[in-house]
Formats: sequence, C-alpha cells, structure tokens
Amino acid sequence: MTGLALTPVEFVNEFYPNFWWIPAGILAAALAIKLPSIIRLWHDPLLRAVGGLLLLACSVFVFVAPSTIARVNRLTGIPNFSGPWVYSLLTAFCASCLLLIITWRSGLSDRSPRTRRAMRGVVAGYFSVIVALWVLFALADVPVERLRDLDTYYANTPYMREMIVLYLLAHTAAALVTNWLIWNWMRTDGLDAWLRWGLKFLGVGYTLQLVFDAAKLTAVAARWTGRNLDWLSTAVAPPIACLSAILVAVGFILPHAGQYLHDRWRLRLAHHELRPLYLLMKSVNGSGVPLLLRATPELRLIRRETFIRDVLLPLARFVDEDRRARSHDTAVALGLPPDRAKALAAAVAVLDAIDARNAAREADGPSDTDTTDLLRDIGAMSRALRDAEGIRAVRERTGERSEGVRVGN
Repeated sequence: MTGLALTPVEFVNEFYPNFWWIPAGILAAALAIKLPSIIRLWHDPLLRAVGGLLLLACSVFVFVAPSTIARVNRLTGIPNFSGPWVYSLLTAFCASCLLLIITWRSGLSDRSPRTRRAMRGVVAGYFSVIVALWVLFALADVPVERLRDLDTYYANTPYMREMIVLYLLAHTAAALVTNWLIWNWMRTDGLDAWLRWGLKFLGVGYTLQLVFDAAKLTAVAARWTGRNLDWLSTAVAPPIACLSAILVAVGFILPHAGQYLHDRWRLRLAHHELRPLYLLMKSVNGSGVPLLLRATPELRLIRRETFIRDVLLPLARFVDEDRRARSHDTAVALGLPPDRAKALAAAVAVLDAIDARNAAREADGPSDTDTTDLLRDIGAMSRALRDAEGIRAVRERTGERSEGVRVGN
C-alpha cells in the first residue's frame, strides 16, 4: 500500500537506479531491428548515420545509470569520471543529430559550400565543446562521488560549474537548431507520408529535450541563489529525457522502416493480385512456377509475371479482337468505368481464347493479334477475373449482340 501512496517524485526516486535501462533497452531493440538493413545496405550513409545515432543514444542511457557510473569511476580510479564521459557522449549525440538532419534534408547529392560549411561548423563546434568539458573537469576539484545529483551538488564549484553550464547550453543549442530545421522542413509541400510522421515524432522529441534542459538549468540556477530545486534535475528531467530519446529514435527509424514495410506490402499485394490469372495460366500450361523456398518477394513477383506473360503470348493467337471490342462495349454499357471495362474485356477475351485453343489446332488461330495490352495490363486483368458475375454478364450479353448481328446480316 505504501507504493500506491508514492508521489511522482518519490516514484522516480524509487526506481531511479533501474529507470535508465528502459530507454536503453528500447534503443538497443531499435538498433537490432535496424541492424540487418544497415549491414545489407552498408553503402547508404544515411542508414549508417541512423545506426550510429541509435548507438550513441543507447550508450548515453547505459552510462548514465548509477550502477554504470559507479563501475566506470571505480575502473578509472577517478571520482566522478563518468560526469564528463556522459556529457561527452550526450554532446556527440547532439552533433550527430544535427549532422543527420542537415544531410537528410539537403540530400546526399548536395555538396554545396553552404552545406559543407554547416557540417564542418557542427563538427568543429561540438568537438571543441567536448575538449573544453574535459579541460574544465581536470581543473575542477570534485572529490565526492555523486551518482545522481552531480549537476546540482557541484553547481557552485569552480570549473565544474562552467562544465555543467557548457554541456547544458550545447545541448540546448542543438535542440533549438534541430527543432527549427525540423519544423521548417515539416512545412515543405510534397513530403512523403512516412517522412512527415517521422518529422512529427522528431519535433516532439526535440521539444521535450528543451523541457529537459529547462528543468536542469532551473535546478542548477536555484543552487546559485541558495535554493534547492534538485528534484527538477533528479525526478523531472530523467523521465523527460527517456521519453524524448524514444521519440527521437522512432522519428529517425519510421521513414526508413515505414517505406521498407510499404514496399514489402506493395510487392506482396501485387503478387497476390496476380493469383487468379496465374492459376488460369497454370491450368493452360499444365504446371506452374517451380517453388523457391528462399526467393525474395521481388523475385517471386518477377517469376510470376514472367510465367503469365510466357503463357499468354502463344495464347494470344486465339484472341478474337472483334469479340473483345464488343465485350468492351458491353462492359461500358453495363456502367463500368473505362479502365475496369477494358480489364474485364481482356479477361473475357483470354477465357474465350482458352476455349478456342481447346477446340482448334494452334495453327488455326489468328496471328495478327496485338498482344501489347494483354501482356502489359496483367494486374488489372487478374483483378477482373475475380468478378465472376461481371464476366458472366459480359459474355452473355456479348453473345446476344453477336447473334443479333448475324441475324441482321
């Protein structure tokens, strides 16, 4: 019952030692999901950059956990060595985010002087910040190990004070610039839906980073005035940082993963849509495409399309173009849209050609049939084969019209 009465601050304090492993695990899982694509498409610099960014973000949360902080301090023999180490990782993460956003928005082919200057400025600026962090830490006197409240405990300590303010200002500047780039980019017309959703997650994530910086800076500034608002740094900032990191990770992954899943779905849908026509051609040919257990979706689709066209090509000799034209007119008369009527007429023509081939020798079939439409529009034709009632109505009415023409003659 005591746990139920915990305030939000007490709740965070209670679970603080293990709190950081949650975002670390989520980021590690995201990296593991992305890793096969990164390895397979290693030549893609954007994928490599996303992988590096996820690795840096995961490292920040691993090394900021109190148990890791204590272990690093013990291994190095330097009290609070983890402080500048974590700040350096966080600063490198900020620089990686800026570089990735600049490259992503400008495009890999953009090597304009302005883009190169911006990227060089980010690298030089944040590298200088990391060097300055270590110099200030070396000059500071920080003998008491702090696992949770290093920022506020040493907020008034010479050199350590400057180091803390420097990393927070560098992080705030990166969040502000990244936010500005993202929200401006989001207002661009013609963005892919997956990219737009990714930018929305990034925008919210980097906005939360500004909230994190505000909480930290407020707690540090309170120490300068003799007040104690440490709970902002130890209880408010941590969950905000965790949520921000998760949203940023989703924002960077979503456009790539979403487009990949969309392409996979499109290929599988196209393969499934060809099934009726494939089964029909399989009955004509007597056998289908040999099974390949490790075939990719692209290869399966290509093999199915190739098989259908290979069977359709000789079968097209038996297509009656006049009857096909009448079937098209009949379908239009039934109120079908032009594209739908064309596909339905092609499906009827193929069914009639199969009947004609079964009743005559191949040499008896006409040889001047234009196979362009039949071979090109196999997807639409296959979808039309699913409409059994429509095919039956077109065949019956076309047959009646044909009888009428013969009687009139």
